Amino acid sequence: MSSATTTPLFRADPYAREAATVVIAHAEGGLVPDASLFYPAGGGQPGDTGALRWEGGAARITDTRKGPEGAVVLIPEAGAALPPPGTAVTQVLDWDRRYRIMRVHTALHLLSVVIPLPVTGGQIGPDKGRLDFDMPEAPADRDALERALNDLVARDLAVTEDWITDAALAANPWLVKTMSVAPPTGAGRVRLVRIGAGAAQVDLQPCGGTHVARTGEIGPLRLGKIEKKGRQNRRVSVHLAA
Repeated sequence: MSSATTTPLFRADPYAREAATVVIAHAEGGLVPDASLFYPAGGGQPGDTGALRWEGGAARITDTRKGPEGAVVLIPEAGAALPPPGTAVTQVLDWDRRYRIMRVHTALHLLSVVIPLPVTGGQIGPDKGRLDFDMPEAPADRDALERALNDLVARDLAVTEDWITDAALAANPWLVKTMSVAPPTGAGRVRLVRIGAGAAQVDLQPCGGTHVARTGEIGPLRLGKIEKKGRQNRRVSVHLAA
C-alpha cells in the first residue's frame, strides 16, 4: 500500500459522472483505484456512492473512505466480488446524490457568511446540512438570516478555488473558520474555496470538499432548527427546498 496513491478526479472536475481507472490495490475491505471519481468521507462531507463496472463484472459502491498515504478506498456492498489489481474499471457516480451534497456543502459556506461566528462542528447530507457555532445566544431574527442566505444564492456568485502554501495559511489564521476540524496541511499547500470575486467576494476559507460552480445552483434554502448544544454552542440546520 505504500505506493497506492490515488489521483483525486473529484477535485479536478466535481461535475464528472463517469471515469475510467485501474485497480491498484485491495485494502481495508475495499479497493484502491489509480484515480478516483468518488469523494472519500472527510470534513463533514460523506463518502460518495455509485457503481464499478469491468469486463465480466460489476459492483455497487456503498461508501468511499480515505486510506493511508493519499489512497482512496472504494467500499463495495457486502459480499461483492472485487476485481483484482490491474483490472481496468469504469466508475459511475451516484450523481443525483453527489450534486445535492455539493449544493448543501456550498450552502453551508454561505451560512458561515450570514452567521460570522467560529464554527465548532458540521455535517453535510444530500438534503440538509448543519453547522455548530460558538453562539451563546440565539439569533434575534431567524427569518432575516434565511432571507440573507437566499439573497446570496440569488446573487449567483462564482465558486472558485485557489491554493496557498502551508506557511501562508499559518500566517493568515483568520482564513480558518472551523475550530474542530483543522485544514489538511503537510503536503505543502492548502486549497481555498472562494465565493464571489473582487469586491463581490463574500467568503474565502480552506476546504477540500466538492461544491457547485455558482451559488445560483443551490436553489432556494430553508433554515431549519436552531438548537442549543451546550453552554455556548448552537446548531443551525439548512435544508434544500427542492
